[in-house]
Amino acid sequence: MSFWRPTSPLAGLTRVKAGRSRRESSWDRTGGNRDFAVVPPGETHVLADITGTGVIEHIWLTTRCYSEKYLRKLVIEMYWDGEENPSVRSPLGDFFGVGHATCTHYVSLPLSMVFGPRRGPKGPFAAAMNSYFPMPFGSSAKIVIRNESDKPIENLFYYVDYELTEEAKPDDVAYFHAYYRQEKPCTPVPNGLAPGEVPAPWDLPGVNLTGEDNYVILDAEGTGHYVGCVLSIDNHNATNQPYTWPGEGDDMIFIDGEQWPPSLHGTGTEDYFNAAWGFPSGAYAGPYHGISLASSPQEHFGLWSMYRFHIEDPVRFASSIKVTIEHGHANDQGNDFSSVAYWYQHHPHKPLAELPPVEERLPRRWPEHGLWDE
Repeated sequence: MSFWRPTSPLAGLTRVKAGRSRRESSWDRTGGNRDFAVVPPGETHVLADITGTGVIEHIWLTTRCYSEKYLRKLVIEMYWDGEENPSVRSPLGDFFGVGHATCTHYVSLPLSMVFGPRRGPKGPFAAAMNSYFPMPFGSSAKIVIRNESDKPIENLFYYVDYELTEEAKPDDVAYFHAYYRQEKPCTPVPNGLAPGEVPAPWDLPGVNLTGEDNYVILDAEGTGHYVGCVLSIDNHNATNQPYTWPGEGDDMIFIDGEQWPPSLHGTGTEDYFNAAWGFPSGAYAGPYHGISLASSPQEHFGLWSMYRFHIEDPVRFASSIKVTIEHGHANDQGNDFSSVAYWYQHHPHKPLAELPPVEERLPRRWPEHGLWDE
């Protein structure tokens, strides 16, 4: 069995393959129990700097930092095969599946957070964060966390589990990518509704036959496949919108430079995230889709984070892909959107831009979700 041709995870357990299991971690090199790194403000810590050919199979980490909203202030980046521009760039909390600089408890197939209100340091909140996305590399891999907060990371505990092989990385094995975007707020397109006029959702006015004003989750160039996203919405403008529910926006995925119509066109935000009729269950965690944060008992208000992973149904592209979603029907709502897209592609990739400055990416409302007491 080739190192690069795994079957399903459980079936693969029956086969022995050539490879060397390795780990980079924060264990105390003195033999004591201070198994963590301390990262001062403005500094970068290297979690892993690996030479060789292989695959990162699992990342676990947890942090303690007393800077408010620190999960949007810490940035994770990943570099493959000596590249200067990273293939992964995201605020830490968003990368692991929850936006708005907060933690929740959820478990999906590729990502999870383990969190509870009675555990972790007093003051800041902390979760164990896990990634099981396979991350192959041909000659080297480097993972760093940059502290862009005003206070030190008091504790940074981590594992990076990986395998090395003597086999060369095949040409058809692509690199893992992830990137954070935001619009705060999205620019609404007027729909002509009079104040207080609330039609049925299927009778909402407005037409979108271009996709030009959609929120962009991913805009990539090259060859590969899109494997999902985390989308976070602050429906802060609900009381100023004739239609308060933010989930009528269709997903539209444009492949290989195509113009209207897109190859994939959906029917509503909750539909793309595999729910229906709003988000009737509130927060839930499935292997491929779920609501990792549902802060309000009412569907129309509050802070939301949701995920959809295309594990069984990756969206393939030969030269480019643009993954978009409307912010309200025909983009008629002006809420805060942020997201992380996950995809695999061959290099070179389109350079990832720097993230917005810290103050610009902090959530508008916090801790309105009510997950802890101030």
